[in-house]
Amino acid sequence: MRIARGFCWISALALFFGFTTAAMPAGRTPTQVAVSVSFGPPELPVYEQPLCPGDGYIWTPGYWAWDPDAGDYFWVPGTWVLPPQPGYLWTPGYWAWNGTAFAFYEGYWGPVVGFYGGINYGFGYFGHGYEGGRWEHNNFYYNRSVNNVNITQIHNVYNTTIVHNNPTRVSYNGGNGGISARATSEELAAARERHVGPVSQQMQHVEAARADQSLRASHNHGKPPIAATPRPAALSEHGVVAAREAGKYNPPPGGNGNHGSPSRASNRLNEASPAPKAVIHPNDAPPHPNLPAPNTGNPKLDQKYQQQQEKLRAKQEQEHQKLQQKQDQEHQKLMKQQADEARKQQMEQRHQQQTQQMEQKHAQQLQKLQRHQQQPAPHPNPGKPPHS
Repeated sequence: MRIARGFCWISALALFFGFTTAAMPAGRTPTQVAVSVSFGPPELPVYEQPLCPGDGYIWTPGYWAWDPDAGDYFWVPGTWVLPPQPGYLWTPGYWAWNGTAFAFYEGYWGPVVGFYGGINYGFGYFGHGYEGGRWEHNNFYYNRSVNNVNITQIHNVYNTTIVHNNPTRVSYNGGNGGISARATSEELAAARERHVGPVSQQMQHVEAARADQSLRASHNHGKPPIAATPRPAALSEHGVVAAREAGKYNPPPGGNGNHGSPSRASNRLNEASPAPKAVIHPNDAPPHPNLPAPNTGNPKLDQKYQQQQEKLRAKQEQEHQKLQQKQDQEHQKLMKQQADEARKQQMEQRHQQQTQQMEQKHAQQLQKLQRHQQQPAPHPNPGKPPHS
């Protein structure tokens, strides 16, 4: 299954909950989903960060991407990138289980770091926010505790020790064995801020990685020989770093099919089995796609719509937590009773039905709110004709 670039949030809802929706209005900037795959990416490998090439560069962590023509994951090395404008930070892309497949949510540049799945990419990206540096008066200051910078060349530095309790190298959110993190209200707000996608150098970097067969997971088994580069697309430049330790690599039976023809490789998605287990509990479900930021041209109305969105988000999150707690209690009760497998299976089926019903209800609520907010605003003076 392949999803075209530019897949908008409302289409993601349709994929997750199995209903059809109207097309998005023009002019929106939703989170994009580029591809979806039936089995998850390998764990993140362990590697060192190359030396920062100069003042103003910002670190973008490495990640596993998907090549539909080869039917294989490939490693996109971490690299230093110049942002599109001063004041912008990088929100990494991430994989998440959407109930039917693993979908990739593309990264973006913006004034605030948004949600990136709770993935611990390291080097300041420890699951939430960015601890690697900050902007001050159009100058970027580097935190030396998590960045490799030459202080004789770069003087905008500080040293703040970061303590993080997220040592996992799991590279996806939700599903079987994935990170269970959900977006905070601040991260949801960041996604609604003005932001731009990857710059051209980053796109060239991805294409260079895709063309290098040594970076395919089926070749390197989770330990890419080029784990990070000093600059985008500089795969053979001095300073390139290899992985020190491989990430756990569990391809489906029969392998990823990178040696097959493109037509057979693209069909490999449907052949790969077993697929990850379906969403059974609320914590298995990926975060809901973000509603587009209100943009009616009326600041007061936009503020009202924004408050409506945040109120609905908070209510839905409470319902998530309440159902998860209820199901956890039922799990504990059966464990104490030493129930047999038949009763456990019945409980899991019931939990799956409860979760799916709740998620479908949430999706319908989001749809209803979006339709309401897209309706034309009433004229401030009904019955009074406009001035000619």
